[in-house]
Amino acid sequence: MLGRYGMELRLLTYVVTIAEEGSLSGAARRLHLTQPTLSRQLRELERQVGGALFTRTGRGLSPTPAGEALVRRARTVLAEARAALDEARLAGQGLSGRFTITFAGSGINGPLGAALGRLRRELPRVDLRLRESFNDTEMSAAVLDGHCDLAVQRLPARDARLATQVWWREPLTLFLPAGHPLAHGSEPAPLSALGQVPLVLWPREVSPRSHDEIVALCHHAGVVPRIGAEGHSVQTLLALVAAGFGAAVLADSHRTLRRVGVTPRPLAGTSTVLHLVWRADDTGPLLQRVLAVLTELRAG
Repeated sequence: MLGRYGMELRLLTYVVTIAEEGSLSGAARRLHLTQPTLSRQLRELERQVGGALFTRTGRGLSPTPAGEALVRRARTVLAEARAALDEARLAGQGLSGRFTITFAGSGINGPLGAALGRLRRELPRVDLRLRESFNDTEMSAAVLDGHCDLAVQRLPARDARLATQVWWREPLTLFLPAGHPLAHGSEPAPLSALGQVPLVLWPREVSPRSHDEIVALCHHAGVVPRIGAEGHSVQTLLALVAAGFGAAVLADSHRTLRRVGVTPRPLAGTSTVLHLVWRADDTGPLLQRVLAVLTELRAG
């Protein structure tokens, strides 16, 4: 019902149809109503409006000024109602709505870039929001507090309220100054190579788990890491490598950046993983659509 007038959307449909057909008989046929039923509905609508909506002419029925005003506004209202129903239907199918993904900046150079492009193509009605982050803890927290719907990160928080899925696995690579002796080998470098060159790392206060992961590799190889420099972004890390400050341990996909003065060499026996992370209690259809697209991409 619409306010004190008690006007239903179906009555608006009736008055628009009468205006389009120009007769009660034609409108009744189109609406699958009897003509007396439609006449009663029109009289009720005119009673609510307080005046005639149509007048008889040689060609049938024509809207009065009041009828023209009502038909014009009724078309707008009906179009909005149809749009609302369509939007609700699409949202219920996971084909529209807002979806926010937070992701590790390091992941965009690998499969994540292609995945985001595919999401845009396959879910064009979804308002896809992106938030880059360099901190695994912050990404997981953003999912937990509802600011983000999905995180694509390497080291998710261990929390029972989060659901996680291994999405992509790729080797780790040692990015070396082009002139360093280790840069001339073609086979994967052994872990012991981490003791033969200073390391360019993420600051621990920025990305503690990434920092600790690389330090743990050194300890596993039985070497004490030497820190040559620290950087807050992949671009900075690689620039420091090119300048000769040391080598950086990064996901192999970063070789696509093709930094001048840097030579990538696979690091034997290592890998890193991208996880999909979402709230365990989120069963929304849009999340399920996004997960299906990403899972299919991984399988392909």
